[in-house]
Amino acid sequence: MNDVPFAVPLWAWAAVTLVIAVMLAVDLLAHRDNHVIGFKEAALWSGAWIAIGLAFGLVLLVWQGGEVSSTYYAGYLIEKALSIDNVFVFALVFSFFAVPDAYRHKVLFWGVIGALLFRLVFIFVGAELLQLFFWSAYLFGAFLIWTGWKMAVSKDEEVHPDRNPVVRLVKKIVPTDPRYHGGRFFTRVGGRRVATLLFVALVAIEATDLVFAVDSVAAILAITTNTFLVWTANAFAVLGLRSLYFCLAGLLRRFAYLHYGLAVLLAFAGVKLILSETPVGKLPIPLTLGVIVVTITVSVVWSLLATRGEEGDSGGPEEEVASQAPGARPVRDAGPHAGRVPDTARHDSRRPS
Repeated sequence: MNDVPFAVPLWAWAAVTLVIAVMLAVDLLAHRDNHVIGFKEAALWSGAWIAIGLAFGLVLLVWQGGEVSSTYYAGYLIEKALSIDNVFVFALVFSFFAVPDAYRHKVLFWGVIGALLFRLVFIFVGAELLQLFFWSAYLFGAFLIWTGWKMAVSKDEEVHPDRNPVVRLVKKIVPTDPRYHGGRFFTRVGGRRVATLLFVALVAIEATDLVFAVDSVAAILAITTNTFLVWTANAFAVLGLRSLYFCLAGLLRRFAYLHYGLAVLLAFAGVKLILSETPVGKLPIPLTLGVIVVTITVSVVWSLLATRGEEGDSGGPEEEVASQAPGARPVRDAGPHAGRVPDTARHDSRRPS
């Protein structure tokens, strides 16, 4: 598989890792008091994360030139677009487990760390497979096309976070108390150390993101197999997920047709990956960037125009998603001991599991 010629020295990996660690530390310190995050604060943080991600592309432009920088931006944009779909699932999980507002940033913070680690493993494994076995491009490509098709046609699927195999396994292995105990993941009940419902919610977030990581990494590997570019594009897109969740509070319903755009992007990435191992070869990066930008723009504008008569700021994203679920109830003011959850939750725009 052809790729951009870009040798990455060890110091570059160390520098990026240090930057990511520092940003995570700053974010953790800024939210160590478990306060409820409002729109203004979330918007400022989202702007900061996006600015950092875009600035890294400029660093690559100065350091390695336009082809490397354009490749990074293409990967970053497709990962950022796919990350919006993660926000829907975050809202669903928080609604299902009635997670109090003040503790959601903590769950997402540790969830993002897990997401970064999972993606790092998938990136190196996937890139190695594509380099060693040319036919793996056909498998990844077919998987992306199938995923895109499923996303386009599988609307209004019921999702049961507590039925996730990973969540069920954790409940069997780790003694769990079905209540919240402040912002603690573990506590002592009757002299025994047990996991709290907050920990179960964290496991649900990690388990669902594990599924998302597969098609997200496969999509960006269709653009480049350079592990440094794939990792940095993923990392800088994922780092802003927490702020994106709080920033989009009350607006998720207005992205009614975004899943069609994401489906097109996944299918396009699949076709691009397959073509890279045919006489056609790898599609040019400017074309890839153009398709990504146009697809995202059209799906977002289409969604906003189609829902312009709806109220978009009446509640948090958990209410927007949960309101479509039979038997679901708003949980915006759920107390610290809220633990009773609805029987089912419905998600309007979701990658197939």
